Amino acid sequence: MTSDDLLVRRAGEDDGEEIYGLTREFALSFRPERAAFQAAYPALLGNPDALVLVACVDGHVRGYLLGFVHLTLFANGPVAWVEEAMTQHGFRRRGLGRALLEEFETWARSRDAGYIALATRRAPEFYQALKYESAGTYYRKVLKTGDHPA
Repeated sequence: MTSDDLLVRRAGEDDGEEIYGLTREFALSFRPERAAFQAAYPALLGNPDALVLVACVDGHVRGYLLGFVHLTLFANGPVAWVEEAMTQHGFRRRGLGRALLEEFETWARSRDAGYIALATRRAPEFYQALKYESAGTYYRKVLKTGDHPA
């Protein structure tokens, strides 16, 4: 794939259906539900502290990233967090993930974020190649058990 085939941009309302399809491929712990997605997606697009990016190949969304900037006390200001990053199965290892993260980094810098963090157990070599380093252990406690497979 050439860089001419790939376009990374802010997501728009018209991208919702393709992003929803990717969330269904992404989700391991939760099953995305259309009604919840349709409520959350426009709210995220309108949230000035959230950024939804899409990676398009030949006019179709093949990857997306959802991230936030939020204030902290310990870091003397804002930090950025990647909540979701997904590339469609047949489009991995083609530069989409790198392009999404680089665009998110640009946005986070423009918001004066001190650093970017994310939680994943997948693709450590990918993140290390982009100069991300392991910085801790991720803990979670599921509060909505009805949305989560057994």
